[in-house]
Amino acid sequence: MREKFQSDLYEGGKKLPLVEAFYTIQGEGQHTGKAAFFIRIGGCDVGCSWCDTKFSWNPEIHPLVDIEEIIDRIIESGADSVVVTGGEPLTYNMDMLCNLFRNNRLKIYLETSGAYPLSGDWDWICLSPKQNLPPYKSIFQKADELKMIIQTKSDFAWAEKNAARVGKNCRLFLQPEWSQFEKIIPMVVEYVKTNPKWNISLQAHKFMHIP
Repeated sequence: MREKFQSDLYEGGKKLPLVEAFYTIQGEGQHTGKAAFFIRIGGCDVGCSWCDTKFSWNPEIHPLVDIEEIIDRIIESGADSVVVTGGEPLTYNMDMLCNLFRNNRLKIYLETSGAYPLSGDWDWICLSPKQNLPPYKSIFQKADELKMIIQTKSDFAWAEKNAARVGKNCRLFLQPEWSQFEKIIPMVVEYVKTNPKWNISLQAHKFMHIP
């Protein structure tokens, strides 16, 4: 059974375990190359073996930060958009955070596995389903972008299964798993040439050596 982190410590979403907060360039998917302020929220039980942010999984080791403090950091940076990622952000209620962003006229983007029910009001939802804890059905039609991580040849079938569930205007991306990049990228290239509904996401920030 999936259980959200609903401890009174979080005050319904007014406080969140903050792993990282930084202004950078988006490196994946539809918005690659655009400036955005990233907020990484701690806590995830999806447990992907290849996850490159395993340090975010345990929410108890990250400081609880009031969302008002988070917004102050964003405003100080001069950013006009913010990406909320994790961990898995939807393990918490995102309504308060999104309302605060809206009040400050920020564009708001979510990166999620969809493993928990959707909360918050977003300008863009990037859905990245994982087989070990699949998304809730309700999020598929709300996704603006589907980003499927490809580690082995068998992952293409999982990608197609999820692509069949999203809306017709959802952008489709295949992203080679970074540790297997050299091995898997030729396969991804050939797959997209044969199935041009897909685009390739390359984790450009890693090539640029930025966060």
